[in-house]
Amino acid sequence: MPAVGKPALDRIKPGRTPLARNLGYSARHHPAVAAARWACLWCVWRFSSCSRPSLAGYYFYNIATPMYATESDFLIIQNEGSGGAGPLSSLLPTQFANSADSIAVQSFLQSKDAMLRLDTDQGFKGHFTQAWIDPIQRLNENPSNEEAYKLYKKNIKIGYDPTEGMIRMEVVAADPEISAEFSRLLIAYAEARVNDLSQEKRDDQMSASTAAYEKSLKARRDAQEALIKLQVENGVDPQAVIASIRTQITNYETLLIEKELELAALLDNNRPNRAKVEGAEGDVRRLNDLVDRLTSKLNSSTNGENSLAQQAVNLQLAQADLATADANLQLAQGQLEQARTEASRQVRYLTIAVDPVASEEASYPRSFENTILAFLIFAGIYLMISLTASILREQVTS
Repeated sequence: MPAVGKPALDRIKPGRTPLARNLGYSARHHPAVAAARWACLWCVWRFSSCSRPSLAGYYFYNIATPMYATESDFLIIQNEGSGGAGPLSSLLPTQFANSADSIAVQSFLQSKDAMLRLDTDQGFKGHFTQAWIDPIQRLNENPSNEEAYKLYKKNIKIGYDPTEGMIRMEVVAADPEISAEFSRLLIAYAEARVNDLSQEKRDDQMSASTAAYEKSLKARRDAQEALIKLQVENGVDPQAVIASIRTQITNYETLLIEKELELAALLDNNRPNRAKVEGAEGDVRRLNDLVDRLTSKLNSSTNGENSLAQQAVNLQLAQADLATADANLQLAQGQLEQARTEASRQVRYLTIAVDPVASEEASYPRSFENTILAFLIFAGIYLMISLTASILREQVTS
């Protein structure tokens, strides 16, 4: 018999009968119990979503080491070398001519090569391994190049504006003077790299043109020496000698014709003066002899290897060689000047529009903005988790 005054359900031990097991299952899955459990879970999520952004804000406001940013702007211009558009027209920057150079300089400044040079000259790794920098922004002792390069890409920001051709650089460091010095060194590296972009091409052009000019100059000197040597060996101008002999022959032949006419006139008389006839005949004979000698001299001068004619030919050839050497020298000189102009056009200049100046106030961290961003990120994460959990709960309860 059941005990008096106690309900029957109270006397049933849990788990002993199927009825008790069903009652326990109903109690655990009662809507109020489930709601209380979800409320506790929601409170935990809310606490987590508020505590983690609070920790982030505490770090940004109290722990993070202030970082100082140094900004600078510079652009690359090309010497166009145009001669008639004004004194400054050769230094006008052109967008399409310098975009590739600007991109190359931007890539160089963001490379590991620039980081290693900066570490060698100014101690980039040593600056960010100092103990007073907070652990999140500090490098480990004896960091590898890869670790330092990750921090370098984070703190050295390079941007290129293709519409203006301007390269903008921001350098972040824990000390304002160090940040400005990093910026100046990087600009110096960029200026040296800009000068090296076309240096090889300019050297090739100038070396080829200079070699051609020197070769033409030597050929002209050799031709001039050969001409002077011939003139010294001949002693006289063979052309002038031949021309003088021909002139003499012509003059004496003219005089011979006159004497022959005079002799013929004397012989036409019935009773010519014998003395005059003999005198005219002697003149004719002497003129013939003289013309024959001059003709023989002219023939001997124009025949043979050492004749005046051959000397004149050699002299004319030497003069022609000298004229050709002069023409080649002028052409080589023009090509050399053109190569110099082309090399001057290919010279690149780095012009600083905004000089790097050390900042007086810290630029990073941006505590308020970063805290709000952390809150939004964690809130978004927990919102996604809450929505996922709600969907799963509805599916289970249904």
